[in-house]
Amino acid sequence: MSIGNSPEDERPIEDVSEEARPSVSVGRALQQARIAAGLTVDDVSTATRVRIAIVHAIEADDFAPCGGDVYARGHIRTLAKAVRLDPAPLLAQYEREHGGGRPAPTPAAPLFEAERIRPERRGPNWTAAMVAAIVVVIGFVGFTMVKGEDEGGKANVADGATPSKSASPTPKSEKPLAPEPEPSDSAIAAAPQDKVTVQVTAADGRSWISAKDHNGRLLFDGLLKQGDSETFQDSSKINLVLGDAGAIDLFVNGKKIEDDWQPGAVERLTYTKGDPQAG
Repeated sequence: MSIGNSPEDERPIEDVSEEARPSVSVGRALQQARIAAGLTVDDVSTATRVRIAIVHAIEADDFAPCGGDVYARGHIRTLAKAVRLDPAPLLAQYEREHGGGRPAPTPAAPLFEAERIRPERRGPNWTAAMVAAIVVVIGFVGFTMVKGEDEGGKANVADGATPSKSASPTPKSEKPLAPEPEPSDSAIAAAPQDKVTVQVTAADGRSWISAKDHNGRLLFDGLLKQGDSETFQDSSKINLVLGDAGAIDLFVNGKKIEDDWQPGAVERLTYTKGDPQAG
């Protein structure tokens, strides 16, 4: 048994080169540079448009979410520039550790999320909706007014009724028209003896009236303005409803009816042939 160093102790000490020493991984290097720059993962994601999940995966040296070597290299280059690192050493280290010198085939579908721009979400355009609603309302009101004027200009006399000459409406600035004078005997004689003739005139204001013949058929139903008049004939009977009898002058078979009707009073009347008589 010899005393001294064993053969194993006499082996020369191997010189560990820089390349043999363990180096910091690509993901770790990017993470340390980001922290040193005072940036968060969210800041880097916003600046590079690389999704937060992919940034976390790369910093953990998980390059599978990148979708292939080509996209992984692109992300490494983009992130390195964002944290102020030279991307060349990191790309060379990635090639040694993962690339094998050849880029792996990549799927046909575009997976490089850094190039995608997230569309901005926009809410409903309430201003345009309100403008469209206002236009519809104005159009409806205009159509209603035009239609009302057209209908007002047409005669409301049914078949079998004799239309009369309506007096022109009195301008608002003038005083109401005076009541028409009582027809003469010749006018009374001119009224057909085999029919009942009723003339309604709105002398002292406007009034709603309704007129029906002996069969209940509606001859007129509407508003007479001051100065307007309507004439109705039937073979045997005319039924009237006066909404404001105090504003009406009534002539039956050519003779004026002298009833003392009060303003605003509603009267239901029936007249027959011959001398004026209420049924």
